[in-house]
Amino acid sequence: MKVFVKRVRWLAVIALSCSAVAYSDISDVVNTAIPKSPAVGKTSLDVYKSPSCGCCGQWVAYVEASGFETRLHHLPDLNKLKADKGISPRYQSCHTTVSQDGYVFEGHIPAGIIQRFLANPPPEAIGLAVPGMPAGSPGMEIGKRHDEYAVLLLSKKGGNAVYEYVGGQH
Repeated sequence: MKVFVKRVRWLAVIALSCSAVAYSDISDVVNTAIPKSPAVGKTSLDVYKSPSCGCCGQWVAYVEASGFETRLHHLPDLNKLKADKGISPRYQSCHTTVSQDGYVFEGHIPAGIIQRFLANPPPEAIGLAVPGMPAGSPGMEIGKRHDEYAVLLLSKKGGNAVYEYVGGQH
């Protein structure tokens, strides 16, 4: 029962955060768009999200300003897509992005990290994930708050490893 209550509270926090972020116009130096570079060019990303999620919309605007092209998709069952792409529940966030090459990017991953991954994808990788919705990640700006978080490398065998830490020293 305690786990259920914690999960419900966490979902409530996420919903309130998305609402607050959707109506916020606070710009953030950490999540400032990366200027377009030849390495990104016209890389297309398919973004699967809820039509009502404001934080997902802010993340999309951020990656577009960083040089990516996006195509938005609003599916009735995002969990099925996540399962089909090999993203287990413990790695999930509010939106799932798929590159032209089929790599997945789950959640609020900084554009520069996506760029580095696509420039040199590790063998056996399916993509990257930022589980949950860390405050201060792109699209989740909440004033000056910046939670420290790990961007995880997801493998074809279902495992993960830290690909990069954001917002702290490790």
